[in-house]
Amino acid sequence: MQRQLVVSLLAIGLAGVSLLAGSRRSPADAAAPGHEATGGWTTAAPRDEIRPEFAYEPQGGPDGKGSMTIRADGRDGLDGWWQKAFQVSGAKHYHFAARYQATGVVTPRRSIVAALHWRDARGQHVPLDQPTVTNYLRGATAMAETEFPTTRAADRQGWTEVSDTYQVPSRATQVVVELHLRWAPGAEVRWNNVSLTETDPPPARTVRLATVHFRPAGGRTPEDNCRMYEPFIAEAARQKADLVVLGETLTYVGLGKKYHEVAESIPGPSTDYFGRLAKKHNLYIVPGLLERDGHLVYNVAVLIGPDGKVIGKYRKVCLPRSEIEGGVAPGSEYPVFPTRFGKVGL
Repeated sequence: MQRQLVVSLLAIGLAGVSLLAGSRRSPADAAAPGHEATGGWTTAAPRDEIRPEFAYEPQGGPDGKGSMTIRADGRDGLDGWWQKAFQVSGAKHYHFAARYQATGVVTPRRSIVAALHWRDARGQHVPLDQPTVTNYLRGATAMAETEFPTTRAADRQGWTEVSDTYQVPSRATQVVVELHLRWAPGAEVRWNNVSLTETDPPPARTVRLATVHFRPAGGRTPEDNCRMYEPFIAEAARQKADLVVLGETLTYVGLGKKYHEVAESIPGPSTDYFGRLAKKHNLYIVPGLLERDGHLVYNVAVLIGPDGKVIGKYRKVCLPRSEIEGGVAPGSEYPVFPTRFGKVGL
């Protein structure tokens, strides 16, 4: 029986996930030009036939200092944006913020987008300062990808803030900011109060994540399989892990049973067991289980908190053929849960 515990030390940063150089062109690289607003803002679209209508309102916005409007007619697929290049200093931290007010938008997160593109003095893509690929494709250049600021809460007048703090790649001298309205027939958005200011680095947050690579063998019941993970969880706790991820469908593996025969409610016996361990070691545990909900069975990953209680669960959306044939139902959501060290998606 092989047992392996891998503990990863991560510094949660603000750099985006990157792709390889030359993989695609962004809207900032190729856009149909448009008219200009005050402050150097201009309008653009991928091509004229899907270009929405633009307008600048000098007294617009909640502060009366002006707003930039994008308005779509009834056609599908329109896409356009206001854009401006801001000068930045490499390796420094900057806080970006903007506000928008929209009407007629069904899915704001899909259709109302602020995008930040890091560029050098020639307007070219810049590399990341840290490699994102270390165990294959050695020598490939990882490039800084587009940043998408987080959408915050709306105020009483319906103005929604998008904002985040970023560290500039060391070779970047400018960031191209784009404020979009896309794919929203009959919709309108007003952008206002756009700012980019140098700021202090955010406080460092170090999180230790542990993964257990282990396949239970020799057990006779789901409870036996659960107990086999106890020493690994204890070792993760000894190495000061904040969260430990266990195996998938761990109560099914090696027992010779069908999926529905080991499925249980969530919360249930297995989450109760791992909840006691989570509370004992003061960490988060993510076991992979089979859930029964009425007549349905799901492949689930469950997030259990340091208080021993179930925080939430993810029902596997993309199932392999064996699980489909075994009567497992797919989930339909991608949940995100708050923890004491940040948000966790399963």
